[in-house]
Amino acid sequence: MAGRDLRALFGSNERVGAEEAFTNREGQWAQVAAALAEHLAGVSADGFDVQDLETARHNVLVFHGIGGVGKTTLSRKLEAALTAAEARPSQWGEPTWPQAPRLLPVRIDLARSAGTDFERLVLTLRLALAGLDRALPAFDIALGRYWEHTHPGESLEDYLRRAGLVSRFAKALPGQVQAALSKVAEELALPGVVGSAVGQVTTAVVRAVRERRTTARALAGCPRLADLLEAEPDLEALSFYPHLLAYEIDRLPARKAVVPVVLLDGWEDVGDRTHRDLERLIQRVVWLMPNALFIVTGRSRLQWADDALQGQLDYTGPAAWPQLAAHIPSARAAAGPGAIPTGTGTAADRQILIGDFSPEDCEDYLSRRLTAADGQPLIGHDLRRVITARSHGLPLYLDLAVMRFLEIRRTRTPEAADFDHDFPALVARTLQDLTPDERHVLRAVSLLDAFDIPLAAKASGMAHQAAALRLVERPFVHENQLALWPYHLHAVVRSTIRRADDHTDDRWSDQDWASAADRAFDTLGDQWAADASRSRMLLVACLRQGLSLARDHRLSLGWLADAAWAYVSDSVWEPLAPPAPAGPFEPAPVGGPGGATVLETPADALVETLSTLAARQREHRTHTADRLTRVIDSALLPEELTDMALYYRAKAHRDLGRTAASRQGMQQVAAGTTRLAPAARRGLAHLARLDGDFPTAHAAAQTLGWAGRHHRVLGDLAWVHAEMDQAAAHYEAARTDAEQHAVVGERATSQAQLAFVRAFTDPEAADDDLDLAAQLLAGLDLRATTLTTRIAALVRDAGTPGDSLIERASVLETEVRASGVRAARTTFALAMCFHHAVVDDNDALDTAIRDLDQLTRDRDYAYYTDIAAFMAGRDLGFPSPVRWLDGPAPVRTRWRTLVTARQDHLRGGDR
Repeated sequence: MAGRDLRALFGSNERVGAEEAFTNREGQWAQVAAALAEHLAGVSADGFDVQDLETARHNVLVFHGIGGVGKTTLSRKLEAALTAAEARPSQWGEPTWPQAPRLLPVRIDLARSAGTDFERLVLTLRLALAGLDRALPAFDIALGRYWEHTHPGESLEDYLRRAGLVSRFAKALPGQVQAALSKVAEELALPGVVGSAVGQVTTAVVRAVRERRTTARALAGCPRLADLLEAEPDLEALSFYPHLLAYEIDRLPARKAVVPVVLLDGWEDVGDRTHRDLERLIQRVVWLMPNALFIVTGRSRLQWADDALQGQLDYTGPAAWPQLAAHIPSARAAAGPGAIPTGTGTAADRQILIGDFSPEDCEDYLSRRLTAADGQPLIGHDLRRVITARSHGLPLYLDLAVMRFLEIRRTRTPEAADFDHDFPALVARTLQDLTPDERHVLRAVSLLDAFDIPLAAKASGMAHQAAALRLVERPFVHENQLALWPYHLHAVVRSTIRRADDHTDDRWSDQDWASAADRAFDTLGDQWAADASRSRMLLVACLRQGLSLARDHRLSLGWLADAAWAYVSDSVWEPLAPPAPAGPFEPAPVGGPGGATVLETPADALVETLSTLAARQREHRTHTADRLTRVIDSALLPEELTDMALYYRAKAHRDLGRTAASRQGMQQVAAGTTRLAPAARRGLAHLARLDGDFPTAHAAAQTLGWAGRHHRVLGDLAWVHAEMDQAAAHYEAARTDAEQHAVVGERATSQAQLAFVRAFTDPEAADDDLDLAAQLLAGLDLRATTLTTRIAALVRDAGTPGDSLIERASVLETEVRASGVRAARTTFALAMCFHHAVVDDNDALDTAIRDLDQLTRDRDYAYYTDIAAFMAGRDLGFPSPVRWLDGPAPVRTRWRTLVTARQDHLRGGDR
């Protein structure tokens, strides 16, 4: 706030304002370096005692902020930088802490999606220390007792494998635990049979420790060990075992000494501020391991230094956690989130805000900003929720909301609806110290999701960049130097400028907004056209912003048509759907079928087309066909772009088994001269193959060339004939062509098909092919191709004993059904037939063939049923309409040979 609002000051028990955001990655590294240096100095000091449970803790550093500001990225980058010097960004500088003892980073993802519970957390900590190649007897004995009690009949090794806690040291840990038990049994001279029982060993250890026997001197140094071994070995006891871990780390010899740095990411999923059961257990770990530094990343600050939490957590208050004491943000004139601190802070400041307030912190802020005489918040819960949602975490917005609350409260009780809008005052507050040119640029860039200096200047119509350069220094402009366009407005500032009633003297008319939208649109097109490298990132970014501008301001398509073809040609399918319209212009109307947006302009139709093509990787093909039908029926697109919708609707029809509709669409596109005519001819070849008319498909493939992906079509024909080596050669050639033409989606698809055919003949080589396919698919959204790799992995493992493959197949089958891709369903069914044929399970094979027959009853892929019979060496029992290239007999022999070769391979025969 620029000065103090006396009404707010005298209506609140605390002085609160906006807080500058911490966005400097170098500054964050400096905070980590300072905390590490302080921590290492502390643990190496003469007076440090790892078993001291009363001294205040200084072993926590917190980075908190709203979702999406890079907390997880920071956590991973810190883990990498602490693991290896070469992984540290050069701008972060050299470490400022001593090189010894060695740092041991341990990153634990606490997000719900990671499935981490407290038991897994403790095991992860112990696994990280397994690389020391030595037992940690105090902890390991306790862990062995806990494991026997809590997981009867399940070995630790099996659990680690099942829980996904697999690392280089996962196999070493169970042995280290057993070694600790055996060694103690030996030292205490226990009989062999007794020494193998965990309960007997722990009883003997307790007795020896309490009697201070010299044979237990290593364990006697931990006086609380006996109490922990006598306690009920449940989760509560497990949460105290890290005390034993800290004791063992402290007594490591100098050459093996380590200092753990534990990175706890996704703290917001530990619980909420009402349910703290897991938080209580984890906080106990932090307290009991003072020789480890914990770096926490989450959406909200830790409240451990709040005395009000006594009883909910074991260790609370500023005396326990002096560096975590809560601070109410100090007021600052025009600054807000996005301003880069001038310094890196001090080691004593251990709660670092990244970006804006989290929703929980917004509510906490509003609760404490205005309080009644009894200490209760003046702003009720419902109001706080509305204000929090509208603020986007902007502290300035919270300040304005507080003042609005006080103003309304003078005459009546404020209601939630009073805050369900943008503050026009925020525009004035944002613009008040800007020059006229800076205001002009600000309004122009509010049309853009992100911008750079040239884009800002041209969108505003400025002949010079000075105003844009000055504007990006303002605190409401956020900067991300890693982004394509590094600058973007704070969400609530942008929304308010575009939507709120603007009564300033230099406000824009509707024509001003339209002219700025035209300039911004043309500038985006110029940037894309001028890019000699044809960057995919730039293409997608220009499309996203260009589509939004064209739709919202009813612009002609212009450069978007060529950009749309470039987007489609790579088959990568990044999401493109722009956000809902917002601004002083008329929004696109709604009310179409199923609530869909009505298509009124070519831009509306192109947005719907490209959004549908991207979304089809995640939606059922029925939705794809229906959405593209709406586009085609609208007749809004020019001929070439209409062919795009026709072609991909035909592909969706093919995936859904609507062969006649697919063939009609493909023929319509193939008969034309648009850019998709070769692809449509390939589609017709595919349809012939689906019908079992292989000679027709093969003849058509000879005419396709690269544009029609002829090598991939030939590979598809070869593998169904069990000519796997020939198919592999075609897919390799297809991948090479795709690399030469820089079509990354086609390259990944060809590699996935290569892995699939290799999986039949050479499981070891298929491993490498699948690894490469995974690398090529990274960052791409190709659902059908991803399913192909999953099916290939089943084929590679076909015939392996046990239930593992069947369990994997069951999960995959659910995903395949949900995709709506018929090719994936039939190929999956064929892969399972191969497995059943290899293991010679006739009952399962009969069931699989019946299922396959049901899937192919309308003739598409009907030859898969023939192939399944060929695999098992069975007669078809019915006349087949399939037209094989070299007749059915050679195909039967080749498929049966693949099965017998796999059987020989599994029996250890000729490899």
